[in-house]
Amino acid sequence: MTKRDHAQPAPWKPSLNPGVDLRSLPLTPEEGFIASRLDGLTDLHGISVGTGLSPERVEEALERLVTLGAVSPPEVPDEDEPVAADEPAGVHREVYQSSLRQLPPEERATRAKLADEPELSALCFDPLPAVIHALIDNPRFGLPQARLVASHHRTPAGLEALAARAAIAADAGVRRALLRNPQLSIALLRRLHGGRRLLEQHKLVVSRDVPEQTRRAARELLRARFSTAEGEERVEVIVKTEGRCLTSLAGLPVDGKTAALLCGRIYSSTLLVQNISRWAACPPALISHLLKQELVRRSPALKLALQRHPNAPADSRR
Repeated sequence: MTKRDHAQPAPWKPSLNPGVDLRSLPLTPEEGFIASRLDGLTDLHGISVGTGLSPERVEEALERLVTLGAVSPPEVPDEDEPVAADEPAGVHREVYQSSLRQLPPEERATRAKLADEPELSALCFDPLPAVIHALIDNPRFGLPQARLVASHHRTPAGLEALAARAAIAADAGVRRALLRNPQLSIALLRRLHGGRRLLEQHKLVVSRDVPEQTRRAARELLRARFSTAEGEERVEVIVKTEGRCLTSLAGLPVDGKTAALLCGRIYSSTLLVQNISRWAACPPALISHLLKQELVRRSPALKLALQRHPNAPADSRR
């Protein structure tokens, strides 16, 4: 293994963002207590030990603080993020523009099959799918070149050819670059992301790192996946996004199991309850359950929003 293969991200040591006034945030006492212990020097395990709370409760509170903007998320690569920076693309692009661009397409494709560096990476900027096909057949073609193609090639056919190789499509850097590429086809997006968990799919729907057409296609994937997902996964995406996902899921009902799981929770997030109160498909049983929550009983605005919901049981409107 290379040194890069062994590299592990440093533990997250959360701290409050500058200027945050905890008193202005809708925090539970436990969340406020955890927030007061954040110093930027202690990791999640240390916070758990110092507060006497379980790691799961600490992590849940930190997710809430991140959502409210009080804490910045951990700066570690996720599964769709390259673990190391590649060589600047401008160097390879310059070689292509100065030495290869003017050659006939057939010659560029022939050279692509046998090229070595720096020509190998330079040809990753070729606009023709035939050249990309030839590059992929080159035994020297590896992940650094695949990331260049995924980032800079501008034909769906070329991107499809790249992602047809399972080992290439599985690379985090390649996947991330493909998702950012405006020429990513819906069919390829479905192959790359269609089987992901709902929470991951929602992140793509709201990501500002991908083109608008990709976000729209991702929203349709999310809706299709939500319709067939297990109740636990549906609840996970609703709760962990604090109901933000419900905007993308408008018109989709939930089954009895999902409703029962939602009714089995204690709610301490004002934003989550607000978003559920705007959810047209909210089950009547969930509205009744939310009206019994301490958070709602203390908030006339939340109570009124739930009572005005079209699905609110008649006896709850009194």
